[in-house]
Amino acid sequence: MTALLEVDDLSLVFRTPQGAVRALEGVSFSVQRGEILGIVGESGAGKSTLAHALMGLQDAAAHIESGRIGFGGTDMLKASVPDLDALRGRELSMIFQGPRSALNPVRTIGRQIEDVLSRHAVVRSDDLKRQAIQALTRVRIPDPERRHGAYPFELSGSMCQRVLIAMALACAPALLIADEPTAGLDVTTQAVILDLLLDMSRSSRMATLLITHDLGLAGEYCDRIAVMHAGHLVEIAPTEALLSRPAHPYTQRLLAATPALGSALAGLAAIPGEPPDLRGELPLCRFRHRCERALPACSVPPLPWAAVAADHLVRCCNPV
Repeated sequence: MTALLEVDDLSLVFRTPQGAVRALEGVSFSVQRGEILGIVGESGAGKSTLAHALMGLQDAAAHIESGRIGFGGTDMLKASVPDLDALRGRELSMIFQGPRSALNPVRTIGRQIEDVLSRHAVVRSDDLKRQAIQALTRVRIPDPERRHGAYPFELSGSMCQRVLIAMALACAPALLIADEPTAGLDVTTQAVILDLLLDMSRSSRMATLLITHDLGLAGEYCDRIAVMHAGHLVEIAPTEALLSRPAHPYTQRLLAATPALGSALAGLAAIPGEPPDLRGELPLCRFRHRCERALPACSVPPLPWAAVAADHLVRCCNPV
């Protein structure tokens, strides 16, 4: 089966006055239609950098050194700006972090959703408002007819987040990249939004890349989980296999630091040390200095992918 999204050996560097920051290195994965793939890791692991690179929205200081991003037959790294503009919003959509900064402060939220619909969907001009209100209704915004005419500053942060989600889903994209989509939302609203994404994934075969630091949340909603550490993808597996039989020491540490329903907080274990500084020389395995299973072989290239099972891969010289 051909994947909708295929990322192969993607490496990205930020050029800064303090030196090159190797933010992504050798990242490879794929996403099928109708699948929810979770990208999980600590803050600074490279999750949002990856999301922006997939959308073609990386910072001006970013340089993609190598790799390929294939989306529905399009090579995203070779596509023209008009081709990318045509894909984004219609076939490929993203929920950004920082809802207030992502919304236009001088345009009503209804008009902003209508802008997306008029640009990327076949909608009659006299039907734009109705469909924008429907989009607000889907994400459980109270009194959507009135909110349609509101400005972002008149809404709470969590309400702005739901507006962003409504905009991202308005055109029923083939692939949704959701970067911490429930950040700042209460638990009940989180469940509503994630249930909506799950429903769209199943009913319209929308592929979803769910980026989160919450391994427990990913475990509840994702079909597969990919674990990132310091710009490396270190393990990828079906959710049940990864949660029950984690093979990479970092994945094990993440699980030990993740609260479980009914468990005591005293039982949580912090991950020792800190991620490496991504400037300058880096160890072959970027988790080596935090790992109790490190071997001399961990410094000898290449850093291998090992198959724990046919669909369970780990990038480690000494997996469990």
